[in-house]
Amino acid sequence: MPKPYHLVAICMAIFFSTPVLLGQESDSSVVETDSAVMVNDTDDVFDPNVVSAGKELFDNQCAVCHQMTKRVVGPALAGISDRLEEEWLITWIRNSQQLIGSGDEYANQIFNDYSKLTMQAFDLSDSEIKSILTYIKSETANGSAVEDVVAVSSTTSVSVPQEDGFFTAVVVMIIFSGFLILVLLILIRSVITKHKKEKHFNEHGGSVIDLNAKEVSFLKSNAFLGLVVFIFTAIALKTLIDGAFSIGVQQGYQPTQPINYSHKVHAGDFEIDCNYCHTGVKKSRSANIPSPNICMNCHTDIKNVGGQDGISPEISKIYAAVDYNPDTREYGTNTKPIEWVRVHNLPDLAYFNHSQHVDVAEMECQTCHGPIQEMDVVYQYSNLTMGWCINCHRETDVNTKGNGYYDNLVELHNEKSKEPMKVEDIGGLECAKCHY
Repeated sequence: MPKPYHLVAICMAIFFSTPVLLGQESDSSVVETDSAVMVNDTDDVFDPNVVSAGKELFDNQCAVCHQMTKRVVGPALAGISDRLEEEWLITWIRNSQQLIGSGDEYANQIFNDYSKLTMQAFDLSDSEIKSILTYIKSETANGSAVEDVVAVSSTTSVSVPQEDGFFTAVVVMIIFSGFLILVLLILIRSVITKHKKEKHFNEHGGSVIDLNAKEVSFLKSNAFLGLVVFIFTAIALKTLIDGAFSIGVQQGYQPTQPINYSHKVHAGDFEIDCNYCHTGVKKSRSANIPSPNICMNCHTDIKNVGGQDGISPEISKIYAAVDYNPDTREYGTNTKPIEWVRVHNLPDLAYFNHSQHVDVAEMECQTCHGPIQEMDVVYQYSNLTMGWCINCHRETDVNTKGNGYYDNLVELHNEKSKEPMKVEDIGGLECAKCHY
């Protein structure tokens, strides 16, 4: 049977290792999903530079209302160049209302078929519009008539929410309390067993004589009581420390917003590119909250959802904010801001730049914000703690492809290591990167 002292030592080792097992902040719970690209055999050859330029224009100007294979706000565009002449398409894209006003029969037919929704005019050159049409042709040739699948990267990481620190502390306390009780029971059993082996009864009183009271005296000693006090003090301190580390962590925060805007409808069902509304995400520190005029690009004509009649109560709130009269289609001067409630709020001492992550690193919004395209009401998906960010910098490969800025760094890194270059290898763990 193990000595009591050995059991106490084992129990203490378990206690101090439990935070590592249960409370360590790690991104090991990262789910990687492979992206796919559908490519069909085709004889058509398109200039990749023109296709790339067209895709960028399409994503920024067209994707909010059009998709390749299904009707959204406007018609599906796959094969559009096979159905209509290029010159007509250029005129329509540049100013559809002017073409409708000229009496063009087909332009008026489209206008009427789509509930007389007004397509905005675009200040684009002929070459820019042709690049968009080339991109649509390439997507049609590559299989968009079957499925429009966009390749983002070889893998897309989605962090799973980490456990709350207080919950971890409670689990630790329960587990260790159980071990402590177990140790006490084993100690008592050890003493009783030993006494049974050594007991001798006198013939008259049957009292126990010649007892070895070493274990009993240990249980009553100041050393044992001090050990018990130390253990419970350690548990209490760990609980307080975990609670302190959870201060300011707002994972799961889901405030009520002044307008019931659904990312599930816009980014999920209609697949509107995040960049269309959050215009600063690729060029500034902040992703910015969209101004109402961006909403009005669509909701000047889209007044309700699901084909319902009348004006949606939520859309009417946008009209009230910009003082828009849907009957006369005129704007007034009595405007007022929409008081959105901020969801993701880093402390002032931390610097984070969206453009560095989204534009340079080409990270997906879901990496930090979770399945945003499935949220009717946005909530903070990740804990956004310093440890969470540091783990990401330790585990994420630097996206060096096509970026000459990293050529020398990659060459130097490859001389010393065969592992891919991580963000931490280029200063991603330096304090001054985020705190200055």
